[in-house]
Amino acid sequence: METKVLYTGKTHTTGGREGASQSSDEQLNIKLSSPGSSRPGTNPEQLFAAGWSACFIGALGIAASKQGIKLPADTAVDAEVDLCVTEGEYSLQARLNISLPGLDLETSKALAAQAHQTCPYSKATRGNINVELNIL
Repeated sequence: METKVLYTGKTHTTGGREGASQSSDEQLNIKLSSPGSSRPGTNPEQLFAAGWSACFIGALGIAASKQGIKLPADTAVDAEVDLCVTEGEYSLQARLNISLPGLDLETSKALAAQAHQTCPYSKATRGNINVELNIL
């Protein structure tokens, strides 16, 4: 089967964690800083968390639609991405804290599980980092 590319995000980054990044369409133009530094700017973990949570909400919408459920308008995902170090080796781990107001726990868990199977960020991290799904 042929893969159809729907979109390609392009950025140019200089200076690593203490640098800057800009998208090719100039919609993103940010300063970068290391986690915990006093320098202005965001860090890669925050950017990853923002992208993953936005994508995951889209996957929740698809899962809900397939089950004939209306996704609550105030659906939210609070993503927490940890930068970890073990014996000098860096890694990530994450928690997706999912809020589906008005839906019961069983339905919320089912939608989250289905979304986690289809979300491209979840697919990319599957088997590579520890991920917790929490229903709030």
